[in-house]
Amino acid sequence: MNKLIHRSNTLLGRLIISALVLIAVAVISVSNVTHADNGAKNQTGRLLTVHDRGNEKVILTLAATIGDALTEAGIAVDTNDAVEPALTEKLVASDYQVNIYRARPVIIIDGNSRTKVVTPYQTADQIVKSAGIKLYDEDITNLGRTDNIIADGAGLQLTITRATPFEFTLYGKTTTVRTQAKTILTMLTEKGIKLGADDRVSLDLNTVINEGIAVKIWREGKQTITVDEPINFEVEKIKDADREVGYVDVRTAGVEGSRSVSYEITIQDGIEVGRIEIASITTLQPIKQVQVVGAKGEYTTPTENEIITWDFLISSGFSKYQTAGIMGNLMQEHGFNTTDTSGGLGIAQWTDGDTPGAGRKSDLLARSNPYNIYTQLDFLMHELGTNRHSAFVEVKASTTIDQAVIEFQNKFEGCGLCRQDKRIQFAYDIYATFRDR
Repeated sequence: MNKLIHRSNTLLGRLIISALVLIAVAVISVSNVTHADNGAKNQTGRLLTVHDRGNEKVILTLAATIGDALTEAGIAVDTNDAVEPALTEKLVASDYQVNIYRARPVIIIDGNSRTKVVTPYQTADQIVKSAGIKLYDEDITNLGRTDNIIADGAGLQLTITRATPFEFTLYGKTTTVRTQAKTILTMLTEKGIKLGADDRVSLDLNTVINEGIAVKIWREGKQTITVDEPINFEVEKIKDADREVGYVDVRTAGVEGSRSVSYEITIQDGIEVGRIEIASITTLQPIKQVQVVGAKGEYTTPTENEIITWDFLISSGFSKYQTAGIMGNLMQEHGFNTTDTSGGLGIAQWTDGDTPGAGRKSDLLARSNPYNIYTQLDFLMHELGTNRHSAFVEVKASTTIDQAVIEFQNKFEGCGLCRQDKRIQFAYDIYATFRDR
């Protein structure tokens, strides 16, 4: 099954589309509730919102991957285009935001060289890399519209301003260094090198830097050493709440960098007794590693659980008033903690009542990962569809926050000392926080 919903620019059209999307989400949620007794979710479809050159299309699909869903919807993707998530991404979540970046021509101006490429990439670094052109850290790029439409056609123009390479000997260590600076003095400022009273430079500080020039700096009187040291790469972790904890997918492999470091050392009786860093140059910038990690069940703080609960209930078909009413009760019950206490387990403080081991709490504990916020929200919806269905009916019929609070309190929680006034106040606070989300 694959349905394609086009965005409309009219108010009536947008209202109709919004209603269709809500109905589709509700159908998926009810289907999940009906089959939740054994802890599994049998979905009837997944929602994909496709962003393509300023247009939006919403797809309800049973396809296995992003690429299959686009093909079934009749959305053609050229081999030069880029799609995020990738066409091979398996559909495991209930909804996705899919971006299609269409390839377009780019003229790359690198000195006297002009190269025309067709690429979907959006940044200068990506475009240059796709063209097989080497770019150094000190080079400057400028990306804009082509300035010669007649000769080059409509498209983008990327200009590379190359840094000047020269031979640089810093306290005995010689390397090839690149700079945008014009003189030795401005180069030292650019590199963050401060000369001491005993430092000497082989050329006048106002000497113009040209390719092939050799510059030397040394320190008189005290001994210095220069060594190469590694620079660890950073790791950026993108959390995916639909993947189990332990899942790791490296999108960009990290690469260790290096720097050339000069030290002033003090030696007594042939033994080093002191070392001070006096200068350093990064010879190779580290490349950050980007990886997707599973975070399902990792959201355990009350603040995160509150956000997750709002989004979950809204996606399950409740209005903002009804969602706030339910959450006002949950805030009063356990402040969106998923832990177990003497008063009950989890966000709704489930208990077994007078039948230990055979009640609501035991049913929740029998599920996989019972302290997971998603597990507890699924269990809440399961109860609203079975033994607490009257609460579902009354809450769905409510039109005010107060009504939703009272109906959920009386029909679902069954509290002793309810503190209804606090539940209502919490509900209004939550509504004020999330109503524009």
